[in-house]
Amino acid sequence: MSRRDGIAVRPITETEIPDWTRALNTGFLRSPAVSEQETADRGSYMHLPRTLGAFDTDRCVATFRSFPQRLTTVGGALVPAEAITNVSVTATHRRRGLLTRMMDTALPAAKERGDVVATLIAAEYPIYGRYGFGPATTATRWTVDVPRTGLDRRWSGPADGGRIDLVDGEEVRKTGPELHARLSRTQPGVVSRTERWWQKDTGALTADPGTWTEPFYAVYRSADGTVEGMVAYESDDNWGDAKQPLNTATVKWLIGVTPAAERALWHYLCSIDWITRVSTDWRAPDDLLPDLLPDPRAARITSQADWLWVRILDVVRAMEARTYAGSGTLVLDVTDRDGLSAGRYRLDAGPDGAVCVPAGQSADLTLDVRELSALWLGEASAVRLAALGRVREEREGAAFVADALLRTSRRPWCPDIF
Repeated sequence: MSRRDGIAVRPITETEIPDWTRALNTGFLRSPAVSEQETADRGSYMHLPRTLGAFDTDRCVATFRSFPQRLTTVGGALVPAEAITNVSVTATHRRRGLLTRMMDTALPAAKERGDVVATLIAAEYPIYGRYGFGPATTATRWTVDVPRTGLDRRWSGPADGGRIDLVDGEEVRKTGPELHARLSRTQPGVVSRTERWWQKDTGALTADPGTWTEPFYAVYRSADGTVEGMVAYESDDNWGDAKQPLNTATVKWLIGVTPAAERALWHYLCSIDWITRVSTDWRAPDDLLPDLLPDPRAARITSQADWLWVRILDVVRAMEARTYAGSGTLVLDVTDRDGLSAGRYRLDAGPDGAVCVPAGQSADLTLDVRELSALWLGEASAVRLAALGRVREEREGAAFVADALLRTSRRPWCPDIF
């Protein structure tokens, strides 16, 4: 516990869950009222030693929670991560350093536990860079004008011998986790989904069963019967003045572990009677979707922003965990205000693996840990960051070498929010 200016930052107790939840709801401009059901629900999954609160006398005025996570890096390796969520500071207590104190408590503890990185989804952009986090993935939402796609509305199924089947939540709970595990072995940026995630998403676990509305679930099976894709979607009920259906299918999530699965599922969504528009979930910025349509202009970007933020806690393990398409050597001088990752490191990387060790020789690049974190999954460009003054070349051309080593042919993607 740390105490300053009469405010204590510490893990909460079970009896403090309602007050902590009230502070969280207040910070996110939700009704501050807390029901017994909400308290019981939170208490069922919160790990109290990793749930921090800032207390002014006996009132919680700031919140912070973390939980264990696995993050897929380039090449498919899963690294342990400190996933941070539920961060809020009550408006009456802003600019008092409360978030800094909570971060200063959580991040060293995460490194001590052996986490390679910390992750979060940033509600606001300017906050987390000062704690060493960098935007490591971008997410894009698309709206598809179905009549303009050029797809034949008489489409009756995949032409590759596969098939689309509608299933229920129970089937999703059986087959979804393995499908997601296959995705996580190939897609950098994917984070782990717990059993609780699947239960909540399919209605098996809900705080108020009376308000649960089951979405539609469809799976794509290849010609040999293997499940290679799955989608959860909802539809509104919208009719035009001339009694013409103008419904929108809203995709909650879509997983495809093969291009054939992605093609079949998007074509299926665009073939449903009465659906004239498809609104996607948060996709990778280089998603195949637009070019799976005969007219790619039928899909337009409706939102695009930074998504998963990463903070490297252990440079050596992070750089050795991922793979590299090319070969090369870089000496990185990494700065870190918290000292968790600061140092000079030599990276010798190639298709057969990488070795990263503390180095004594002159640096090729000088950069803060937030920039290294943004580069780590292949999203950011060292050349671009150098042009922005956020990376400094100590050896001419070093930024080009970094891009050749670190960037990936497909961009990283995090499908989830947490």
